Amino acid sequence: MLKQTLAGLRILIVLTVILGILYPLGVWLVSRIPGLEANAEGSIVSQNGQAVGSSLIGIDPQSNGPDPYFHTRPSASAKDPLGQGDPSTSGGSNKGADNLSYLGVVQQRKDAIAQREGVDPAQVPPDAVTASASGLDPQISPAYAKLQVARVARENGLSADVVRELVADNTTGRGLGVLGDPGVNVLKLNLAVQAAKR
Repeated sequence: MLKQTLAGLRILIVLTVILGILYPLGVWLVSRIPGLEANAEGSIVSQNGQAVGSSLIGIDPQSNGPDPYFHTRPSASAKDPLGQGDPSTSGGSNKGADNLSYLGVVQQRKDAIAQREGVDPAQVPPDAVTASASGLDPQISPAYAKLQVARVARENGLSADVVRELVADNTTGRGLGVLGDPGVNVLKLNLAVQAAKR
């Protein structure tokens, strides 16, 4: 019995050292490799030395007055259809495409976005009205960005051509040339809009 207890204790000590000290230390050392630091630290975006957000988390800019910025995809955690989600939690609605309450929310979003952008509801792209799996997507489709160009240009006193150029500059292609769809990082695009106003 004593022999088995000592063997178990030795295994516990060895595994504690390996998995509790060496492995975490190794992961931390890998995260310090140049080029990986930003990912390990949350991909923080800074402006004038101050953190303004993360390139990995989309937070919808909400305002009660003028609406000068591009909006992200809706969040399932929001209290109202186009309300701002809680970035400290993530998750989809877990409702299927045939769920009547979900279809009602999608229609409410479509109508609200069409009214906000001054377009026909049929012109509103799917990513503008459907929440992502996490509810925190940092990117929108180029189609949704283009839909918002006229409003953003008008609210910021910029020409639509300048805003279209900012959208093009902040549009990324497919990963490895074939994976996924092109996307527009909303935080970086809104920072570019702010810079263009000055």
